[in-house]
Amino acid sequence: MTHDPFPLFDQWYAEARNSEINDSNAMALATVSAAGQPSVRMVLLKGHGPDGFVFYTNQLSRKGADLQANHRVALLFHWKSLRRQVRIEGPVSSVDDATADAYFASRNRDSQLGAWASDQSQPLDRRETFEARLEDVRARYAGQDVPRPPHWSGYRVTPECIEFWQDREHRLHERRVFTRDGARWHEGLLYP
Repeated sequence: MTHDPFPLFDQWYAEARNSEINDSNAMALATVSAAGQPSVRMVLLKGHGPDGFVFYTNQLSRKGADLQANHRVALLFHWKSLRRQVRIEGPVSSVDDATADAYFASRNRDSQLGAWASDQSQPLDRRETFEARLEDVRARYAGQDVPRPPHWSGYRVTPECIEFWQDREHRLHERRVFTRDGARWHEGLLYP
């Protein structure tokens, strides 16, 4: 049987936005380094649709290096209030500059300045060093718009597999899985 998983994701995501106390758009991003070392961290979903799931980050960070080395990733949404999870697997690609510029311009000014001041994932001798760099950047861009740093952009995960997991009593969970075959989606079930 063939179905489209995106209306179901939209429904679950809307319910999560109404029920989760904090960050209903938080998702775990799993990457693998060039040396094969897996790593997982939370990022925020900033756009989604049939073309994929979008998040933004510093491309020079550890996750940026992982994404450069290995374009295969996994995402996980866990909405505890709904007792639901959504797992997504697929390749990642960079968003275009116009999309990255538009999102960066919509961010809080302090977040924009922080993107310039932070050498994300690099060793930091003490917090005061970062705070001094932040003040330097704040002075540099005083009275003007903050441009997007060249090392900061977005990524789009193009799903090849999406699993919807619903908690059930006695660990008799419901697992619906959608797999992409070209432009078509096929739906099936998995044992709990």
